[in-house]
Amino acid sequence: MKYLVGTRKSKLALIQTNEVISQLKKFHPNNEYEIKTILTKGDVVHKPIFMMNRKGVFEKEIDLAVLHGEIDFAVHSLKDIPTSLHSELIICCVPKRSMVNDIFISANNLTLNKIQTNAIVGTSSIRRAIQITRIRPYVIIKPIRRNIESRIKALTNRQLDGLILAKAGIVRIGYRGNFSNLPLFSFPPSPGQGALGIVCKKDNLDVIKMLKTIEDDHSRLEADAERSLSFFIESGCKFPIAAYAKIHSNSLLLSATAYSIDGKKSINTTKKTNKNNTEKIGEAVYKDLYMQGIDKMAIGWQTNFNIWCDM
Repeated sequence: MKYLVGTRKSKLALIQTNEVISQLKKFHPNNEYEIKTILTKGDVVHKPIFMMNRKGVFEKEIDLAVLHGEIDFAVHSLKDIPTSLHSELIICCVPKRSMVNDIFISANNLTLNKIQTNAIVGTSSIRRAIQITRIRPYVIIKPIRRNIESRIKALTNRQLDGLILAKAGIVRIGYRGNFSNLPLFSFPPSPGQGALGIVCKKDNLDVIKMLKTIEDDHSRLEADAERSLSFFIESGCKFPIAAYAKIHSNSLLLSATAYSIDGKKSINTTKKTNKNNTEKIGEAVYKDLYMQGIDKMAIGWQTNFNIWCDM
């Protein structure tokens, strides 16, 4: 049987898709898989992600191809998939998750804590920008788009003094330079970071059955918990929520952090439940954040967001 697999044309997207195909071939050696690359809005609009409406910016066109039967399934970075998909589509598989933390790369092999005052640090994420200012308030944040390779080139060309990226992406593209790991307590990740999500039609039972053979149960439950929180908050990129779920035995812990517009304030919470109560724990964490004033933080972001757009 031959299957058409949709993805973006970036190096990282193709590596991720080939990784999925490689896993599938172990269970289904007689199947054939052909990759079809599809251009998305996020590939053609060259401005920082947080200045755009993030919903579907890296997946909408690809998932439309799934919906219209042009491809059989699509491979995405899970954090790029909106919490509300078309009613005929489903995230049918979450393979084993990669590392969830961020890393710091410096032109001089320094850590974030040791780079000089007024150093220029690049990031494509407003969450990371806020987190940087909380640790190093006197560095200069530079919003940077482009693929990972181009961002690293900007560092080697001395256009940047430092760069923050997701570790999962760096490892997947085979980066062999030096970097330092950023701690989760200071740089908690975006919901779904490090995980892949495979989308197909809800009624395509044969494809679902095939893809379920490479799903990782723990990764799925952790991803569902984080996405449940995102569903209640609908944070997108203009309100930086960090969330990280982890299974311990039969228990599931979900931690979340929200930041004020200037980064001076944060609220956080951690809840624990049975590992199968992913939707309930997302709602419980949201309610706790709401009691701590996340709605007031949201208003601050809505009225003062331009201070980040003007960077």
